[in-house]
Amino acid sequence: MVQKIEKLSAKERLISSKHNRKMDEIRGRILVASCAFIMMAAAISITIFLGNKGLQSFLANGVSPIEFLTSLDWNPTNENPEYGALPFILGSFAVTLLASLIAAPLGIGGAIFMTEIAPSWGRKVLQPVVELLVGIPSVVYGFIGLTVLVPFISQFKSSGSGHSLLAGTIVLAVMILPTVTSISTDALMSLPKNLREGSYALGATRWQTIRKVLIPAALPSLLTAVVLGMARAFGEALAVQMVIGNSRNLFESLLDPAGTLTTIITLNMGHTTYGSVENNTLWSMGLVLLIMSFLFILLIRYLSSRRKL
Repeated sequence: MVQKIEKLSAKERLISSKHNRKMDEIRGRILVASCAFIMMAAAISITIFLGNKGLQSFLANGVSPIEFLTSLDWNPTNENPEYGALPFILGSFAVTLLASLIAAPLGIGGAIFMTEIAPSWGRKVLQPVVELLVGIPSVVYGFIGLTVLVPFISQFKSSGSGHSLLAGTIVLAVMILPTVTSISTDALMSLPKNLREGSYALGATRWQTIRKVLIPAALPSLLTAVVLGMARAFGEALAVQMVIGNSRNLFESLLDPAGTLTTIITLNMGHTTYGSVENNTLWSMGLVLLIMSFLFILLIRYLSSRRKL
């Protein structure tokens, strides 16, 4: 084989090399296109399937969409069943937004500390710790919240346990904090060095450089970090289910028990008959959850595009 290659002329070797590179490029394009097609097909299939199942309760079972979205009563097993999902929709919004309000400034602040303030050894210690926290299972966060946070909150309530919207918010904030911190750190570290050098050359202090140069430049990526954290919080079920109380009633304060779309789905789906009205309304909750996730993503993309302009 070696003798055969040696007998090839320079022109033949060049042609063979070009042919091999062309075939490698074709194979690479096919592989990348196949992966992209699979991702798009999976997303479209999930959307179509969930849309079809979610609309069955309205089209086939006669549940009123207005009642489903605006009613505060959820009693699917009564003689006169009621299918009001508004308490769970508001609970999902509340716990996600409150957790994001806690995790976003802490995560971005931690990223700024690791990239701009901490010495190199501090960054080498903190970065693995943050990345390790990302991989902790949600059930561990929920169990810690159940054994530590819930009893602590119960001390501030005149009656009842510490299962509350506040407990769910704190657990979710801790869960999404490593995600926001890790992505924000990567976003700040990817900024060109000449931004910092130019700011310092103009006489700006470190804090002025961070506040007026680095944060505005990395803002689209920072918003992406926040929305990814919100996506995890919005779809989280097990950890929230363990501490939030899973109430069917609308909460009135942070110390009241509440329920979210994900917790109600996980609690009730196993106790319903496939194709029944209650089962279909749970699929409708899943559809609402999907639509709300899409709206969050579109909102963040809109804000990012406005910032780039």
